[in-house]
Amino acid sequence: MTPAADHPNNQLNPLNLEEVDSLAEIIMVMQRRFLASLMGELARGKVSFPQFFLLGHLCSQGPSGMSCIAALMDHSMPAATGLVQRLEKLGYIKRSSDKEDRRKVRVQTTQKGSRLVEGVRKEMAVNLEKVMELLEPAEQRAWLDIYKKIHDYCTSCHR
Repeated sequence: MTPAADHPNNQLNPLNLEEVDSLAEIIMVMQRRFLASLMGELARGKVSFPQFFLLGHLCSQGPSGMSCIAALMDHSMPAATGLVQRLEKLGYIKRSSDKEDRRKVRVQTTQKGSRLVEGVRKEMAVNLEKVMELLEPAEQRAWLDIYKKIHDYCTSCHR
């Protein structure tokens, strides 16, 4: 008798809870593998993962206001301010007054911050290239399509 996961009809059914749990374990292993080099990069720059997350957001989305940063990070305004202050002290971001409302603060990455994010992104791409070598072209395309859907979900809702 073939295992349930290998049964042809199972390819048409949604994953069961055991299979979803297995997928969660796979994702955790991938994160550990890919984040190992990320943690080394971040340790050299004295940047925490939440700080890097904010840097990555600012690099991809552009300058943001403090209320947006607090919401993104699920922080209070004082906690978000502390996060921004630490990154500013390290030279990864800079703050400026909003041109339309000088009471508001805009936060953006510096060249140093952008270089850190780009370096980590390149390292991630190197790791992904190694993984892609294990997959057939159709599997590579399918993985890209799946991750695009996941990305769209993650960027379209806050929670």
